[in-house]
Amino acid sequence: MSIRNLDDLLAEGVSGRRVLVRADLNVPLDKQTGEITDDGRIRAVLPTLGALVSAGAKVVVCSHLGRPKGAPDPQFSLRPVAGRLGELLDAPVHFAEDTVGDSARSTVDELADGQVALLENLRFNKGETSKDDAERGAFADQLAAFGDAYVDDAFGAVHRKHASVYDVPARLPHVAGRLVLREVEVLSRLTGQPERPYVVVLGGSKVSDKLAVIEALLPTVDRLLIGGGMCFTFLKAQGHEVGTSLLEEEMVETCRNLLERSGGNILLPVDVVAADAFAPDAAHDTVRADGIPSHRLGLDIGPETVAGFAAALSQAKTIFWNGPMGVFEMAPFAAGTRGVAEAITKADAFSVVGGGDSAAAVRALGLDESSFGHISTGGGASLEYLEGKTLPGIAALEK
Repeated sequence: MSIRNLDDLLAEGVSGRRVLVRADLNVPLDKQTGEITDDGRIRAVLPTLGALVSAGAKVVVCSHLGRPKGAPDPQFSLRPVAGRLGELLDAPVHFAEDTVGDSARSTVDELADGQVALLENLRFNKGETSKDDAERGAFADQLAAFGDAYVDDAFGAVHRKHASVYDVPARLPHVAGRLVLREVEVLSRLTGQPERPYVVVLGGSKVSDKLAVIEALLPTVDRLLIGGGMCFTFLKAQGHEVGTSLLEEEMVETCRNLLERSGGNILLPVDVVAADAFAPDAAHDTVRADGIPSHRLGLDIGPETVAGFAAALSQAKTIFWNGPMGVFEMAPFAAGTRGVAEAITKADAFSVVGGGDSAAAVRALGLDESSFGHISTGGGASLEYLEGKTLPGIAALEK
């Protein structure tokens, strides 16, 4: 990868220089309290920020949070993130009330060497996500004015052609941060010559969301294990009744073709946990995957499936997992995700958790993060990398 990295920038010296860091601080917030429920993405950027602070840089951090509509929205403010970031850095983080306005300018101007500022949500500005190059470029000009150098450490956003990811690097000396460099190194192992057997576990809601990565992986993996809501479209393609389970009718024929082409390498659930309703207190039990009652919906894979998936994983030397096996947020339907995750940790394999809900599940279920080879911070970005797509943020760093 022809990208300069943080060590190159540090070697040049950053003391007294303003360094604009694009981080991915898009953390989940409790809808009632506004409190951060998972600070994993904040922790992930600490090695880069810590190195810059120690070297005496004036660190200006920018990020998005949620999907505001190009205007300020209090529910998507990064203020709580500034507080948590300050706790983790054990130093105050100066918070700008806007992104490129008066508050941002004064906050950046007042930074001393080794101090950190966090700008308000990038997506409060239409220019960040604009499809219009000129509008996006104008916003990038304003952002770039806050830095003498640029560090991209937001792997979860590198698949977006956004101003802070794609346009700012063209305006400043730029490098990849510790996190981005690690992510690309890890995913390159999967797309290069992974040690075999190579087993991929895919879950989540929709086949349509994962179709491109399935198409890309099918010729290269030894086993593809499919759970989560997407498995019911595959079961339907086999001619099975799926009750009221999540189903993409328009994808049934596609799934049938994938099964035919797989040569038996796609493993589907043989039993599922079926419930009367999508609720934690709904009546439920385990049924055969080919015998889901017409009035019930599957919300998790069953214990026999977990055992089968675990057996396949135990033989693996390389594992990639993206997407939960069931509705893990509800205790009665978390066993499948937990069982598969634990099987991955027990395998004598290099394992990669592909970000998103999978990474959230690892933390929500209290699993030991260090027992996985790597936990990605970018669900969509990691999938697009494995699909072989050009990621705008990576392409910008390579220029």
